[in-house]
Amino acid sequence: MPRSPRRRRTSLLAGLIALLVTSIAACSGQTTTFSGGSSGGGSGSGGSGGEKNVSISVVAGWDEDVAASNLWKVLLEQRGYTVNMQELDIASTFTGVANGQIDLYLDAWLPSTHGVYWDRFSDQLEEVTAWQDGVNTLVVPNYVNDINTIADVKTHAGVLGNRIVGIEAGAGEMKAMREKVIPAYGLESMTLVEGSSPAMLATLDAAIKQNQPVVVTLWKPHWAFSRYPLKVLEDPQGAWGPPDQMKIIATKGWSEANPEVAGWLKNFKITPEQLSSLMLKIQEAGKGQEEAATKQWISENQQVVDAWFTGTSS
Repeated sequence: MPRSPRRRRTSLLAGLIALLVTSIAACSGQTTTFSGGSSGGGSGSGGSGGEKNVSISVVAGWDEDVAASNLWKVLLEQRGYTVNMQELDIASTFTGVANGQIDLYLDAWLPSTHGVYWDRFSDQLEEVTAWQDGVNTLVVPNYVNDINTIADVKTHAGVLGNRIVGIEAGAGEMKAMREKVIPAYGLESMTLVEGSSPAMLATLDAAIKQNQPVVVTLWKPHWAFSRYPLKVLEDPQGAWGPPDQMKIIATKGWSEANPEVAGWLKNFKITPEQLSSLMLKIQEAGKGQEEAATKQWISENQQVVDAWFTGTSS
């Protein structure tokens, strides 16, 4: 029997809604934002069926994060795990791990740089291990002779074009710049350029090639200190605060459910020089060659890597 106009309109509306939802899911490609509420979407090996799956969030352009994430992706895959690495911003990373949609984030700078995110989600997260110290900095090329401290930046602001070249607006380092460093040194008249880590590095590279003065936000460890002649500006006011620790964080309860991987991660220790060499190898290999560069680094540092798998830490 032919459907009434009302029923036809209802079916048409439902079909359009279904098509829209399907199109959004198909076109999204990669998750970039997680909302509140647990979805149970984590992929740890403690899940149903005992599958050996691990999901890791990585923030594009944060070189030590890219290095550590690719390193553990390769190492876990060599040991029979399936690793899903998702590229997210830092806010979505913390939200996703807290909600169980992502298992791990390997580059949480705590207690300061990412402290605002930790404070928000700490009851849903756990610290797996601390594997490196991290320091936020302002740097200039070492041929900029008259600028040696952050206080000198204000004195020579004109030479620097009245700007400080920063990274992603939502980065913890940028928050510290806005709320701590700039007020401590009276740099309010200068422009803090918001952009991305790759854009900051491109600006630094261009300035050095032209022997021009520039001041940028950077952090240690970073491969740029191996490639460029850089000078870390002293912080006599202590505005940056004490160094952070670079920590691996997981969804609360993940380590207990995944003791094998958690034990390996707790053994993870790497010197600043070793990390810098891995970052530089990945950088020089170019985009799309991260895993190949990582595998080469592993083969050159096999003794270091093997030590992480000789036992498990509790």
